[in-house]
Amino acid sequence: MGFDTSSDMARPRGFGARHWQAILLFVGMMINYFQRVDISAAIVPMTQSTAGAPYYSWDLSDKSLILSSFFWGYVVSQVPSGLLAKRFGAKIVLGSATAIGGVLSFFHPMAAANGWESVCVLRVLTGLVQGTVYPCVHTLLAKWVPRTERGFLTTGIYSGAQFGTAVILVTSGFIFESSMGWPGLFYLSGGLSLAWALLFFWQAADEPATARNITKAEREYIESLTGSNSSSQSMPVPWISIFKSPAFYGLLAAHCGFTWGFYTLLTEMPSYMSKVLQLDVKSNAFLSSLPYFAMGVLCLVVSPISDLLINRGVISTTTARKLFNSIGQWGPMTCLIGLGYMTADEKTWAILLLTLAVGINAGCSCGYLINHIDLSPNFAGPMMGVTNGIAGVTSIVAPLVVGAILTEEEDPSQWRTVFFITGAVYLVCNTLFVIFGKATVQSWNEPKNLSSTITLRNHIENDSKTIAPTTDKDNRF
Repeated sequence: MGFDTSSDMARPRGFGARHWQAILLFVGMMINYFQRVDISAAIVPMTQSTAGAPYYSWDLSDKSLILSSFFWGYVVSQVPSGLLAKRFGAKIVLGSATAIGGVLSFFHPMAAANGWESVCVLRVLTGLVQGTVYPCVHTLLAKWVPRTERGFLTTGIYSGAQFGTAVILVTSGFIFESSMGWPGLFYLSGGLSLAWALLFFWQAADEPATARNITKAEREYIESLTGSNSSSQSMPVPWISIFKSPAFYGLLAAHCGFTWGFYTLLTEMPSYMSKVLQLDVKSNAFLSSLPYFAMGVLCLVVSPISDLLINRGVISTTTARKLFNSIGQWGPMTCLIGLGYMTADEKTWAILLLTLAVGINAGCSCGYLINHIDLSPNFAGPMMGVTNGIAGVTSIVAPLVVGAILTEEEDPSQWRTVFFITGAVYLVCNTLFVIFGKATVQSWNEPKNLSSTITLRNHIENDSKTIAPTTDKDNRF
């Protein structure tokens, strides 16, 4: 096996165990997004008369409640999921939750026949199990991803969310027009979820030390560059220190801003394309998927650029996180302002702006999304549980705000208000991240009474200098 000597710990060349784990998690993100996005795609044919499939007369408020109810369960399970993953291992928690979510998918058509209230209950339960995904994945990333590859591998894994969204949206039109109708979307999501869970239980590992096929060189390389303590499962979470940290609140603001914008567009885009741009169900499904394909591709473009700039010492890690997060939130803000003035006669421009508004969000994958691991490799999972849980509240509020504004779904001026509000949220939240955000390991990452603390911190600091020159300020813990 050859080596890259760009850092003091030689990087194993070729395809390794960490790459296989990344592929498993990438597919897992896709599958889990099938579970959460299928209702956004299916809500249109579920409420329109189409050949061979049942439909229901749900009004705007009913649909808004259905779309937001997922997040009621999602918010509740975030912090418990992070703690469970830290205590028992993310593999068992994530695999079990995905399997349960797959079973729940099968029951969606039956629930719809019993009324929108039953669908809401099922979406709450789906949200409960889906709340495990980000805390568990972050827990695994903190163990598996070396700091020198953090941007690319982390972003590559999380881009599965965008590709999963895109795949569901682009294939849903064909599924709706097939003999299965819209129920087929939920059956396929369920089946794929169960299949992935079995593969994950078989092949995944909580950390390099327990992996099946990993070389000693790769294991030592990963463990030396993650900054995650091997005994972190038994370490108490320093909640007080976390909640006193300005950097944590900058991260939280960025997470909330991204979530508001992303889920407003995710849940409402099919309705916007159908009612304002007057596109049919099949065209709607295909064009709704384009922004997420764009975001997925751009994630894989910006992440190696971010790593390159950091590893070569062009900019500090903190500057990189703020720069790419600003691109990922202020860019879409500009697009949404323009989108507010589009009409059905300007379909092409509207679709282009929608695609850019979602696609440029890719910058956030090298911004706030990695920042939990930057601040605390040992507690990245629990921290993600907190920020994703609080940000999840915006996922509940955003569709409800849209439902209150849109008294007439065909009125472009009402959609303009929706887009302007979303742009304002992007502006405020990213500004807070730019002011308060940091990307250096915080002192509370290690307990004060741990004898190896000083040694580990010196190792990380020295290793950081080898990877990229930084200022004294950036090396502070």
